Amino acid sequence: MGRAFEYRRASKEKRWDKMSKLFPKLGKAITVAAKEGGEDPEVNTKLRAAIATAKAENMPKDNIDKAIARATAKDAVSYTEVNYEGKGPHGVLIWVECATDNNTRTFTNVRTIFNKSGGSLMPSGGLEFMFTRKAVVKFKKPEGQELEEVELELIDHGLEELEDLGEEAVAYGEFTSFGSLSKGVEELGLEITKAAPERIANNSNEFTEEQLEEIEAFLDKLEDDDDVQNVFTNIA
Repeated sequence: MGRAFEYRRASKEKRWDKMSKLFPKLGKAITVAAKEGGEDPEVNTKLRAAIATAKAENMPKDNIDKAIARATAKDAVSYTEVNYEGKGPHGVLIWVECATDNNTRTFTNVRTIFNKSGGSLMPSGGLEFMFTRKAVVKFKKPEGQELEEVELELIDHGLEELEDLGEEAVAYGEFTSFGSLSKGVEELGLEITKAAPERIANNSNEFTEEQLEEIEAFLDKLEDDDDVQNVFTNIA
């Protein structure tokens, strides 16, 4: 199963100034989730997952509370979630998820990044069959408990695959099982470090180191845009 280029993303996040780049993106995700499903994380799975991810990145509680409050503020900015699909350098397939208050600005910025990098946007739905939306929940491995035991417990919550990453593990399930899978991990008392639906390539491609350098530079430009929330690829 293709992954979302996690090693590159981890490296990128270490380089980001968290207050100027990462926290605003996490805050926007929280605001969008709260406006969509309500301010109570107990009944709003999407919000609960966004908060868990923010906490894992050491986002202060005050920032989280303000992000939730912005969803119902009188002067609240209305965000729209939009997706863009395209091909980047060397034919790498790209799915971009954005949250924006200005669709024209976001489209122009994303299209410009694609064009200047030798890529191009595709019509909406052009890559729909190339990616599968999955529920993805990353958590710290439990001490004194075999991961196989966790796997058995999570099967009833929609688990399809459990990946061992060393100190952490990642649970994958159908997109529709996101709420159940997240709740299952929480009920086991495991610390979630990231939880969100992801688009995983059905067929991944390998690229040379030289090609990857160009692709990474392109992905960095995309992720530096304030409206871009997530970028998924078919990189093996």
